[in-house]
Amino acid sequence: MYTAVTFVVLICLTAATHADHHHQPCHSPNMTGFLSVMKMKGEMRAYGAITYDSMGKKLRFRSNESHFANTSLSLDLLMFFEEGIFYEIDSKNQTCEKKTLQCTIHPLQIPDEARFLATINSGNPSIEGEGLKINAWVGSMPDKKGYYSMSVTMGCLPVFSMYLDETSFMFSLLDVENEIKDPDLLVVPSFCQGLPVEETPEGTVNSFINEFM
Repeated sequence: MYTAVTFVVLICLTAATHADHHHQPCHSPNMTGFLSVMKMKGEMRAYGAITYDSMGKKLRFRSNESHFANTSLSLDLLMFFEEGIFYEIDSKNQTCEKKTLQCTIHPLQIPDEARFLATINSGNPSIEGEGLKINAWVGSMPDKKGYYSMSVTMGCLPVFSMYLDETSFMFSLLDVENEIKDPDLLVVPSFCQGLPVEETPEGTVNSFINEFM
């Protein structure tokens, strides 16, 4: 599976140079839903609830240990992409770590420099409820050592995103609603407020994606 997906994405990246360059990356709406994170070799890395503020560029991800998937990570992340900081939260022990974001790329928003590939019909569009029209976007990772491919609905709702580098992942969205159901999830918890930003070790790149490595 990994080899096949890699092959398809590389073809897409080659074809992207011939795509219609009049398309501009769209901006995702506010979201509440679930996000699954899977390594391209088949390991389910994490599954959890998301709350995303598209205008404020804020994201909360909380892994759901009660889900059927046997995930290897337990995470509670509050990301502030505009400010370039994020919090790793432990609500049980009421502790936090406040860190700097070196890379703000994430699977819920198409980067401004992404290249439009094509509009694709998934399934059978001639039968109601059996097809989905999506736009595919591709680009290089910030460190230029890998690539990403993002597929979104015509309303710019992400369906899945793939990141291919030394450790490759696929992020899939499920049961998404275009609203922020609980705004308090995007507020820094009282026990996290006033914390200093931790020093980032040399060579470390903090990003939403890297939290799943």
